[in-house]
Amino acid sequence: MLAEERRTEILALVEKRRTITVPELSELLGISESTIRRDLTQLDRMKRLNKVHGGATALDAQYVLSDQTLSEKKLLHREQKMQIGAYAASLIRKDDFVFIDAGTSTDCLVDAIEETGARYVTNSIAHAHKLLQKGCRVIVPGGELKPTTEALVGAEAIELLLRYHFTIGFWGANGVSPETGFTTPESAEAAIKRVSMAQTKKKYILCDSSKFSLISPISFAAFDEAVILTDEIRDAKYKKYKNIKEVAKR
Repeated sequence: MLAEERRTEILALVEKRRTITVPELSELLGISESTIRRDLTQLDRMKRLNKVHGGATALDAQYVLSDQTLSEKKLLHREQKMQIGAYAASLIRKDDFVFIDAGTSTDCLVDAIEETGARYVTNSIAHAHKLLQKGCRVIVPGGELKPTTEALVGAEAIELLLRYHFTIGFWGANGVSPETGFTTPESAEAAIKRVSMAQTKKKYILCDSSKFSLISPISFAAFDEAVILTDEIRDAKYKKYKNIKEVAKR
């Protein structure tokens, strides 16, 4: 395949998916990863796409490259997060086996939980402490503690999660779009989200509407794999999706 043909196909895939990784391009086009990287560098210089760590995004994609600290995120859209968390908490029943992801949106869920009869698993030390204070039975996986989000990640945490089958679970996301699904900046945390979602029957993403149409480097689930609990959506293109539930007001 000639270089110009390769780059045309790369651009078509980037435009379709909005964000794509080097390994994905390599597999789809049958081209080595080193060649893909060189092509992405050239296309970035030509201002045809955005080259990012591990892949590329479309020029008009709004990209979130890294996580903010918990203290930074806690003050953002706080009222909406509290309303979303309260609604999510109302979905938990006494006999549920619940997974709760680390993050500030799920922190508001934990604050609102009143059902102490359910069993909870979380990869957040802060969430676990709050649940314990409420009198809940709580399980925390092992693993490495990530300083930015205070989430437990790694092989030990995944090994534990694979033993469990949750009736209901709640996750946060840095970006949400129909094309790229639910995304987050860091691969270890994405792995925890992906595995825990696969082990859960009823799945809910908690995110305020500012996260819509944002893209982070790592996808952990497709857009239709979970119900999205959010506030009022003003972007008309999202109104058609049945898995979006507006439960908070701005």
